[in-house]
Amino acid sequence: MKTSRILLFFVAFYSFSCTNNRFYTMGDFAKVPKTDAHYHIYSDGNGSLEQAQKDNFSVLTINTFSEGCEHVYKVQQISENLEKQYPQNFDFAATFCLDGWDDSLWVENTLAWLDSCLAGGAVAVKVWKNIGMEFRDKDSALIMIDDPKFEPVFRFLNEKKIPLVGHLGEPRNCWLPLNEMTTKNDSSYFARHPEYHMFLHPEFPSYEEQMAARDRMLDKNPGLVFIGCHLASIEWNVDTLAAWLDKYPNTAVDLAARMGQLYFQTRDDREKVRNFFIQYQDRILYGTDIIDSGQEKEQFQQQIHQTWLRDWEYLVTDHTMTSPLIKGEFKGLQLPKEVVDKVYRLNAEKWYNLK
Repeated sequence: MKTSRILLFFVAFYSFSCTNNRFYTMGDFAKVPKTDAHYHIYSDGNGSLEQAQKDNFSVLTINTFSEGCEHVYKVQQISENLEKQYPQNFDFAATFCLDGWDDSLWVENTLAWLDSCLAGGAVAVKVWKNIGMEFRDKDSALIMIDDPKFEPVFRFLNEKKIPLVGHLGEPRNCWLPLNEMTTKNDSSYFARHPEYHMFLHPEFPSYEEQMAARDRMLDKNPGLVFIGCHLASIEWNVDTLAAWLDKYPNTAVDLAARMGQLYFQTRDDREKVRNFFIQYQDRILYGTDIIDSGQEKEQFQQQIHQTWLRDWEYLVTDHTMTSPLIKGEFKGLQLPKEVVDKVYRLNAEKWYNLK
């Protein structure tokens, strides 16, 4: 009897040890090197990067043509300066302006600008949702991402092996009434930004038309590396996203600002979401979409830390969780260590060719 008890103890201990070795815990958070591959720094960035060092994060900040060309130039300079100050845990993506689109020199000027951005240290180039949802030419025609005028830019990036980072379209909730949206972060955002709430603007392209324009662009540029921000705007269904990743092998996606949609699907079918992460573990990059615009430092750092910590809990543990983003409880995915390492760091290094 005594021998049997000892044997059972060792079997239980061995099982516990094996389980512990397969998965990270909350206690591992600060020990594991990580990358937030979708961040925005519009200030001196010291608050963000100090917190990143405490939490063992590197940061990739992404410039966006959302507030005019002066903003683009300013953020490019901020990024180049920060890259010099924090060479070990900072990288950045550039973008380009659409001002002067109708000018015959727009392509030439844009390529010259991008060349200077890459020389300054940029590792990727971003296109934003104003393409397809806002920007128009001199004849008031809406410009889509598959417009032939963009082709020299995409060829330039492909030849230089520079990824194109794309926030194209919006979450599918954008085309629904506020009270039918699946996540509270979407209903809150579109309540504040009715100009991007496409349910209110049926004159604009549909969700399906936005996705089709992006895919036509990818079809024309099969060698181009494309990283789809926000789960490539296919956040609403991991099966549909999986089919898209299968069709376009040179693509990856980041998680930025779409955790709510993952929570929503996890609540209803945890194993499907977990299996998606495991099957596409080489194609998923962690990111948050945090914006550092010079907020009060201490409070902002606490917000950053809590965001990173909450996402870690969801991805590495099987805790029962709740979130203000959705109704109901859901369990964390408890991904294996090797998957977590890829999502949190190795995939960013691979897809962005980081040092």
